[in-house]
Amino acid sequence: MNRVDRLRGPGPARRHNARTIAALTGNPGCTRRAVLDAAGVDKPKLAQRIGFPGSFGQSRFALSRGNAFEAMLKADGCALLRSALGVGPVGYTDLGADTDDTLGTRHLRTRDLLAAARVALIDHPLLTLEVGGQTVFLEPDLIAFQREGRLQVVEIKSFAIVDGQAESAQVSGAAVQAAVYVLALRRLLGDDRVSHEVILVCPENFSLRPVAVVLDVRKQLATLRRQLSRLASVSSLVEDLPPAVSFDLALPVPDLLGSLAAIDARYAPECLSTCELSVFCRREAAGTTAALGRPVREALGGLATVSAVLGLASGTVAPAEGEAEAAALLQAAARLRAEALESAGRRAGSPDAPR
Repeated sequence: MNRVDRLRGPGPARRHNARTIAALTGNPGCTRRAVLDAAGVDKPKLAQRIGFPGSFGQSRFALSRGNAFEAMLKADGCALLRSALGVGPVGYTDLGADTDDTLGTRHLRTRDLLAAARVALIDHPLLTLEVGGQTVFLEPDLIAFQREGRLQVVEIKSFAIVDGQAESAQVSGAAVQAAVYVLALRRLLGDDRVSHEVILVCPENFSLRPVAVVLDVRKQLATLRRQLSRLASVSSLVEDLPPAVSFDLALPVPDLLGSLAAIDARYAPECLSTCELSVFCRREAAGTTAALGRPVREALGGLATVSAVLGLASGTVAPAEGEAEAAALLQAAARLRAEALESAGRRAGSPDAPR
């Protein structure tokens, strides 16, 4: 067993899926997450063990709505989906119809069907992707053959597109997840066979009538490649860790906390929606500018703690080398804030102020 696997302890490696792979792009600079994911550590169980469980996953209502929407689209040989995609009576193959298939068998059937390039719509395909030394099986919603032999991934989501607009975070998440499937297809067939444009199908307005939009996922593909490459080379990070670092869930909680502290984290508020250890990391980051978000941290020019920011702003802390400009800006901001509050106080005390 190598050093990366020993970090996990005797338990089996936690398997990735499209959602967990997509989540890797949420904070690519976090060494802690890279190490834990490469080692296959079960982060939900680890968070539970140390007393900082997170709340993840879709609600039952969202899952039920999503399943109903997908079933409606795929009924009658994808008749409604064909209409949304604007395609005529093209071929359709459901690779999930044979319930006796093993994962390996369905993956081989998918590969053979894609190589033949004879059908236009493939339902329940099974792809693979190497993630941190693991072979991960992935199941896109649909693969559609398009003109000139190029493939497009179809991603079906149940969030609504209202008046041509959808919540940016949901669209971004769908784009990253679809990019995972595009990357898996390209590693199977080559870049020239798979389009960087994916088709997102969602309910339109407040009905279940489907609408299809095209997303360009080149940016998401580049980020995914970088992060997967980082996971593959994480052994160099692991070799520098103290020998006692381990995430064997049978260890006492203080030992697990010590192991976490030995690996640098890069917390940001966005982690709360993508990482199972984010509640612990948020507590750990209390009092730091990182806990206020990346824009705030970057705007403060590398000042690490809130106390340092407040000290420089009030003039009670002398700026260190390289902090003079930041100190001047913070003091100017503090003066403007004080003047604004004083002016608001005078207006509130005026006899003409509304009561």
